Amino acid sequence: MGYIERALESGISELIEYLSAHTLTCLVPAFFIAGAIAVFISKQAVVKYFGCNTKRYISYGVASISGVILAACSCTVIPLFAGIWRRGAGIGPASTFLYAGPAINILAISLTAKVLGFEIGLARAVAAIIMGIMIGLIMEFIFERHKGEPEQTPSVACDIAEGITGKRSVYLFIVLVLILLVGTAAIGTYVKVAAVLALVAVVGWMTYAWLSREEARSWGEETFSLFRMIFPLLLIGVFAAGLIKEFLPPAYVAQYVGSNSIVANLIASVAGAFMYFATLTEVPIIESLTSLGMHKGPELALLLAGPALSLPNMLAIRQVMGTKKTVTYIVLVIVFATMSGIIYGML
Repeated sequence: MGYIERALESGISELIEYLSAHTLTCLVPAFFIAGAIAVFISKQAVVKYFGCNTKRYISYGVASISGVILAACSCTVIPLFAGIWRRGAGIGPASTFLYAGPAINILAISLTAKVLGFEIGLARAVAAIIMGIMIGLIMEFIFERHKGEPEQTPSVACDIAEGITGKRSVYLFIVLVLILLVGTAAIGTYVKVAAVLALVAVVGWMTYAWLSREEARSWGEETFSLFRMIFPLLLIGVFAAGLIKEFLPPAYVAQYVGSNSIVANLIASVAGAFMYFATLTEVPIIESLTSLGMHKGPELALLLAGPALSLPNMLAIRQVMGTKKTVTYIVLVIVFATMSGIIYGML
């Protein structure tokens, strides 16, 4: 089989694996949650925690740890990010959430500590929180406060008077998040399917009993709007990531990350940024790279850049917040991951 054929086969294989493993259990619930955020959570509630007038220690603190319980990959977090972005969240806290969501989830941190060692598990958790906050603060400085004017008009971002979310909406969100958590949990297939179907039935009952026809229609339209905007680019990106794996296999990468040099850490960060890591798969991949001689500095750099970025992630977030902000965000993730790897490698 020729090189091009193998590359195409790798891209198709990656796409099939992604669709079968993540679409129903991860992305579909994430899109419905994002649609619900856009319809049922008042702008005032979002702005209260993520808006431009919120105290930084609140907005960035909440954003940096809000992904702890979500086993979200770099693609699954995008609909959630788009949902809070559409409701008026500031670019800083929204960027912090976008990074920290997949980088800090408790399952990934626990698995890292168990497989790769407690030291790097702790380093990953601390560095991810610090990176998320720093990336958000810089994004805010560049795009909202550089000229002393907020990027969004006060009528949209800072001066909104709407009612807060009711208890029923909270219950609905809890069930939707449970679907996402159960769908990504490491449990038996039959148990998972039964639990997800039961939770979906509960959501169906809530929709029928609690929502008006107009609310249900708005929820569906918002969910489909986000799906149409993001999902096609995710598919393109996942296929391209499969091609990259064929052109740049992990064993080849390992040859250049055996030291704690700036170049080695930068290679690890860039390689991680463009590869696609499904939830938790970065740990066994990095374990195999370590066995091939990967230094602990680039190891952390890859752990920090890989789960938070990917080619499909880049294409999709560009659709949400534009080219300039997306490029800045990508550069910041790579730079901070590289710096974190160098510092950790020196300890």
